[in-house]
Amino acid sequence: MSKRKFGFEGFGINRPATYNFERSQAPQRLYVPPSSRSGSHDNYEDHDLDNIEYDDRDEHGEVAGGGGEVDDGEIDPLDAFMEGIHEEMRAPPPPKVVEKAEKYVDDEDDDPMESFLRAKKDTGLALAADVMHAGYDSDEEVYAAAKAVDAGLIEYDSDDNPIVLDKKKIEPIPALDHSSIDYEPFNKDFYEEKDSISGMTEQDVTEYRKSLSIRVSGFDVPRPIKTFEDCGFSLQLMNAITKQGYEKPTPIQCQAFPIVLSGRDIIGIAKTGSGKTAAFVLPMIVHIMDQPELAKEEGPIGVICAPTRELAHQIYLESKKFAKPYGIRVSAIYGGMSKLEQFKELKSGCEIVIATPGRLIDMIKMKALTMLRATYLVLDEADRMFDLGFEPQIRSIVGQIRPDRQTSLFSATMPRKVEKLAREILTDPVRVTVGEVGMANEDITQVVQVIPSDAEKLPWLLDKLPGMIDDGDVLVFASKKATVDEIESQLGQKGFKIAALHGDKDQASRMDILQKFKSGIYHVLIATDVAARGLDIKSIKSVVNFDIARDMDAHVHRIGRTGRAGDKDGTAYTLITHKEARFAGELVGSLIAAGQNVPMELMDLAMKVILHDVSFCLMLYAIDM
Repeated sequence: MSKRKFGFEGFGINRPATYNFERSQAPQRLYVPPSSRSGSHDNYEDHDLDNIEYDDRDEHGEVAGGGGEVDDGEIDPLDAFMEGIHEEMRAPPPPKVVEKAEKYVDDEDDDPMESFLRAKKDTGLALAADVMHAGYDSDEEVYAAAKAVDAGLIEYDSDDNPIVLDKKKIEPIPALDHSSIDYEPFNKDFYEEKDSISGMTEQDVTEYRKSLSIRVSGFDVPRPIKTFEDCGFSLQLMNAITKQGYEKPTPIQCQAFPIVLSGRDIIGIAKTGSGKTAAFVLPMIVHIMDQPELAKEEGPIGVICAPTRELAHQIYLESKKFAKPYGIRVSAIYGGMSKLEQFKELKSGCEIVIATPGRLIDMIKMKALTMLRATYLVLDEADRMFDLGFEPQIRSIVGQIRPDRQTSLFSATMPRKVEKLAREILTDPVRVTVGEVGMANEDITQVVQVIPSDAEKLPWLLDKLPGMIDDGDVLVFASKKATVDEIESQLGQKGFKIAALHGDKDQASRMDILQKFKSGIYHVLIATDVAARGLDIKSIKSVVNFDIARDMDAHVHRIGRTGRAGDKDGTAYTLITHKEARFAGELVGSLIAAGQNVPMELMDLAMKVILHDVSFCLMLYAIDM
């Protein structure tokens, strides 16, 4: 198996044009921008000359060409008629045509066609960003969204962002008839329990799980391990683990390693930053190394699906660290990057594919890869994928992989309806829960600051930011792109090394910003929720919720960007105003569940909401009486 180098520096950026306009070569004085013409003139051609009405009166107000009185003694009728024709051809453009064009012209140097194309491009980019926020990763969907502009299928949110009302869904791929395929048998049980683990009594196991805040359910659940050596990893893999600075397994890893290495399916639920990625990547390496090498145009063996590009790229980087010693090839497939480059990458062969669902289906349709050798499937942030409407795509991908595969689902939250759906694509899974489902990481120090108004937020940030930077890098979350840009501008003027990340930036810019933030060129990153999931940068010591999150799940994922993998130095700050009081009660509950201090101002704010609701209910009751 030959070693190959992967890197995003080799990926080309291919941006297919969403719109293709062909401008005819009509005389400039006759041009009317497409959007200002009636429905019958959408396809502008030279023969529109025939339909333009000219004012054929002469300078005395009389009609040329025989429409008025003619002196037969001085002018021949035929000459008069021909003179009228010449006057009509020399006549200036009618005023009403000029008036239509003027609304597209701001000054003499502004070309109407350029203005029109700019407006179309801006709208297309905004729609593409909206589709990306919704979690879709197929170029086809971005193009369909842009076309929705012409169909009128858009509305605008409070941030003046276009919202596609009828987004096209990616067509799922029909499931394979696995009964007609002769699959080669494979092994997925590689775990041998060490004496130190097998010697534990049931009481010992119960107490150990309790100390790790682990709860399990399922049939014949393996005992949790205590060290990486208990897993039976090879010397090469142990060296790679040591090189990455891992000293001991995290709680989710202690229980997940023996389950996955035994070939069992798993539903893993753990707080953000708990080391879930290594919990499925390390067993995947063991699984792949037991398989025969890939033949030409075969592969992958391991498939990892993630809901967002950022998370997919993060898993890609983590996987490469452990795959490199074995020469295992890893490919990342997601939207925003060149399909051609990704196609060639997959065609050349790879053992591990990390992908967003939409782009993976695109590649399968293009026959860039097949799933005939795939035996190990991971769905990371599974709840998020289902929330984003990826259920048909996930089912479609699962239908391409042999039924006796090994499947793992990992996430920080797992609603009951999602768990029910997940169990349909898993076989006799073991459910492992670390801590409370949806609870914030208790290793993170949470600070909630009640602010009188939005105007007080920026002065607070400017005052506190220097001290935060002294402790490490800072990640600031805002709910609107305009707010992100405003914070970036204000902090930049104060001399802070700062960058912004939101959906309006193309994929190449986003990757470049993240890389510079990781390398220390920037110390502060301002972002919308696009960066909330999967962003794993250990140098982040402070997270600031400049605006509150849309819900508690989003809040948990935001603050989980610090305190990664057992680091207890992380601090999360949340700014909440009186107009955001309805979120105060949830914040109080989250703080109590995580064993954090609840500020009196926050408690008072939450109590005001409760009293208001009680008063309202009593008023309604009195009306009914």
